[in-house]
Amino acid sequence: MKKTWLFLGISLLILIGCNRPSGETSVTEENGFSFAFLTDIHLQPEKDAVAGFRLAIDSVNKLNPDFVITGGDLVMDALDQTYGRVDSLYNLYIEVSGELNMPVYNSAGNHEMYGWHRTEEGIESNPEFGKKMFENRMGDCFYSFDHKGWHFVILDAIYRGEDGHYIGKIDEQQQEWLKGDLEKTDKEMPIAITVHIPFITSATQLSQGALAANSESTVITNSLEVLQLFGEHNLKLVLQGHLHFIEDLFVGNEVHFITGGAVCGRWWSNVPGDHPEEGFMMIHVKGEELSWEYIDYGWTPTWNK
Repeated sequence: MKKTWLFLGISLLILIGCNRPSGETSVTEENGFSFAFLTDIHLQPEKDAVAGFRLAIDSVNKLNPDFVITGGDLVMDALDQTYGRVDSLYNLYIEVSGELNMPVYNSAGNHEMYGWHRTEEGIESNPEFGKKMFENRMGDCFYSFDHKGWHFVILDAIYRGEDGHYIGKIDEQQQEWLKGDLEKTDKEMPIAITVHIPFITSATQLSQGALAANSESTVITNSLEVLQLFGEHNLKLVLQGHLHFIEDLFVGNEVHFITGGAVCGRWWSNVPGDHPEEGFMMIHVKGEELSWEYIDYGWTPTWNK
C-alpha cells in the first residue's frame, strides 16, 4: 500500500535518562538479530573522551551485536580546526573504533566536514576539503547493505549552504542514487535508514513550545520529498542523531523514527541536566518487529571520581 507520509496519528515515546543497566546481556533471538547504533561520539583527546569511547566499545563487544552503525559526528571537530588537528582526530577515531569486534558501518555528520567554517585563502583547494576527508578515510557518505532479510540505507544529510555553513538536506545526486537503489530492492523487504540530521523530531517543540519552528540545521529541509521515495516500499526504521536526544516517533503504526542519544552525552562534559546519559542504542529485530534499549555504559571522567 502506498504511504502518503502525512505525519498524522503519531505515537510519541520520549525517554530521557531512561536506561538499561550496562551489564545486561542482549541475546539475539532465533530467526532475529541485534545491532548497535552509536551516534554523536565526538571523539577527541581531551575530556577523557578516548577512555569513554573505549568503555562504550567494551560494552558493545560484550553485548556482541551482529554489527554497529554509527550516526555521524564521529570526531570533534573538523569544521573549524586546522588540517593537522583534524587529521589527528580521524586517525584517532580509526584506531579506537578498530577495537570493535564486529563490522562497523559509518555515517557522516556535520562535524566530519573539514574546513567548511574556515575562511583562510585556498582552504577549498585542499584535496581533503569538506566531505573528501571523510570519503578518503572512511568510505562513501551514502551506501546500502543487506542483512538477514533487511535492507539498510546510510544517507548523507549534510549539505553546505550558500553561506558556507551546514544545513540538513539530501541532495539531488543522492536522491537519484536512492531511486536506483530502491528499484533493486524488493518492495516487501523491510528497510532501515540511518541519517545524522533528523527527518522529523519533537525536540524543538518540547523545549521551545508547540508552535516553535525547526531550523534548517536541526532537520532535513527536504524530508518529505525524500521520504516519499520510499512510498511503495516497506520502510520500518529511521535512525537519527545530531540532537543528543532520545525519542521514538512511531508513525502510522508503521515506521519508528528513533533519535539515538549520544555516546558523548553532553559533549563529554558529564554535567547534570535534562539530557541523556552517555550511551548508545541496541536495536533488536525479529522478522519485521523491532525493539530497542538505551545502554548507559557507565562512564565517569577522572575529574568527577
